Amino acid sequence: MDNVFIFDHPLIQHKITLMRDKNTPTKEFRELVREVSRLMAYEVTRDLPLEEIEVETPIAKAKSKVIAGKNLALVPILRAGLGMVDGMLDLIPMARVGHIGLYRDPETLKAIEYYCKLPEDADKRDIILLDPMLATGVSATDAVNQIKKRGINSIKFMCIIAAPEGIKNLHDAHPDVPIFCAAKDQGLNDHAYIVPGLGDAGDRLFGTK
Repeated sequence: MDNVFIFDHPLIQHKITLMRDKNTPTKEFRELVREVSRLMAYEVTRDLPLEEIEVETPIAKAKSKVIAGKNLALVPILRAGLGMVDGMLDLIPMARVGHIGLYRDPETLKAIEYYCKLPEDADKRDIILLDPMLATGVSATDAVNQIKKRGINSIKFMCIIAAPEGIKNLHDAHPDVPIFCAAKDQGLNDHAYIVPGLGDAGDRLFGTK
């Protein structure tokens, strides 16, 4: 499927295994989400444009490259997406951070928006939408809808675990939005949880149930 990227780096796969383990405590789980997000950031930002400038080293003048073009904005889907922000900011501290609040109706499984605040200059930025889990794809699709309604079309979606159903639904709704994930799992159960997955990422990040 075009525009879908699944990472197979050994460090990422090792850390995901630790995240899946139900016995991994909250503190370690939170650290692992941050570490995996940081590792994924390398590939998600691979296409950032560069420009050449001149600098003076202790030895001589040199031509070297710096990031050019649009700035970035990270937009976590609340609440679990918050766990991915710090890992991204470790590498791109200049990025602004917006927030989109969505919850899934347990009966209809539809995404209900309750909050959306983006940087004032979001239309001049490349948006990286963050959510650890891409299950049905309903929340991700609605989040992209909300961003596009504000005149923003440069969007990437980044998750850690994805179900085939979620990938298909998001890709069908927004084929222009690249999807980056660290693992593609078997599918969804009757409660729309990813199998085998890692449980509820928000609960495991924040120690709630």
